[in-house]
Amino acid sequence: MELAHWLSRAVAANEEWSARFGSYSPHPATEIGDPAFAAAFEEFAARLADNYPFFHPRYAGQMVKPPHPAAVVGYLAAMLRNPNNHAREGGPATCDMEVEVVAQLAGMFGLTTHLGHLTGGGTMANLEALYVARQSHPDLGVAYSVDSHFSHARMCEVLRMPGHPVAVDAAGRMDLAALRAVLRDERIGTVVVTAGTTGTGAVDPIHEVVEIARRHRARVHVDAAYGGFFALLAGAEGIPAEPWQAIRRCDSVVVDPHKHGLQPYGCGAVLFTDPTVARHFRHDSSYTYFTPADLHLGEISLECSRAGAAAAALWLTFRVLPPTRDGLGRVLAASRRAATGWAERIEGSSRLRLYQRPDLDIVTYLAARPTLSEVDSATERMLREGMTDPDDPVYLSVLRADADAFRRRHPDLVRDRPDARVLRSVLIKPEAETELAGLHERIERLAGERSTRCPTPA
Repeated sequence: MELAHWLSRAVAANEEWSARFGSYSPHPATEIGDPAFAAAFEEFAARLADNYPFFHPRYAGQMVKPPHPAAVVGYLAAMLRNPNNHAREGGPATCDMEVEVVAQLAGMFGLTTHLGHLTGGGTMANLEALYVARQSHPDLGVAYSVDSHFSHARMCEVLRMPGHPVAVDAAGRMDLAALRAVLRDERIGTVVVTAGTTGTGAVDPIHEVVEIARRHRARVHVDAAYGGFFALLAGAEGIPAEPWQAIRRCDSVVVDPHKHGLQPYGCGAVLFTDPTVARHFRHDSSYTYFTPADLHLGEISLECSRAGAAAAALWLTFRVLPPTRDGLGRVLAASRRAATGWAERIEGSSRLRLYQRPDLDIVTYLAARPTLSEVDSATERMLREGMTDPDDPVYLSVLRADADAFRRRHPDLVRDRPDARVLRSVLIKPEAETELAGLHERIERLAGERSTRCPTPA
């Protein structure tokens, strides 16, 4: 699709719609002439150039990428009318679109019943899930893995709920024995499992956690903010089906369409499998809501004002790339193949080694060095030299791991410091699959000619 053409069509559609209500003269206080705006825009464009090329395969760092053109067109078209999806009277069309896309997200997880809405992102969505957890089990705590997103510990503090970190295994997944111990020794009302940790992309054994948590009468919340759309590939591309199929048996799930859903920031979502949790959100206002008596979006959300444009962008994207295996699933499959393909190349390299095998599309790796000190130094150098190379730059990110995490994964490394950084690449763009050979070659060069495979312990 030609972006410029459809952006102009979005502007034209808004003008056609506006004309239905009659002409009027804009107030002179808001008018700005083209010469004045041109100067401001030139400064703006120059400032915006100070950015990383998230769109390009050279960027293999954090979990960011540009939105799909369909999402850009949908967002702009709705933004020109600026609906507020707090209640239907703030934007009838986009509120209806939000209800429809949330139902599609629920279908992606196999939920037979649901209550949910879009949010500004995963942190807000997780806050809402934990808020309902607190209201459902007052005075009980929350268990989450030590590799879960830091917002869970933070939100427990905000909600004044006891938070209990749970150890992980050598693959970065929640350790079930450690979970049993926490559930036995602490007063836990909710267990948070992660479907795609932001560090390594690890997927907790959700199907096993559900069984354990239920025996202790605890709720289960799934933080699938990063990995949620991989539910479309459950049982394919080397992704086990069981953890994803178990989500329908959990109490709530969070997913971020602004990651694998190809949306602009911010667009998260929270879904509850029991619609009766709406009782925890109910409220009234003396100055709004002339819409029907049915629950509206503002009555099932902690947020008030929310961008209707986010719902419009997701709705239009789902019309052309639906959340199905043959739709968005094809995009995720390319990212997954890129990750597994790169893992194989790294395993065959004398200069690099995997930190751990990828569960999804996040690859973690390090220069082949014998000590943690040398690993950390090499990581810092590769990151700096890669990003500052004027002719052939490559953009990476890092993950810091403690010595115990290295011991579980690489017992041969000499642990001469308490922690070390490894390299981390989020292959969230499908183009990584076709550009993989060049990316791997570039990282190998950065690792340096003198690198040798670490010795295997006797």
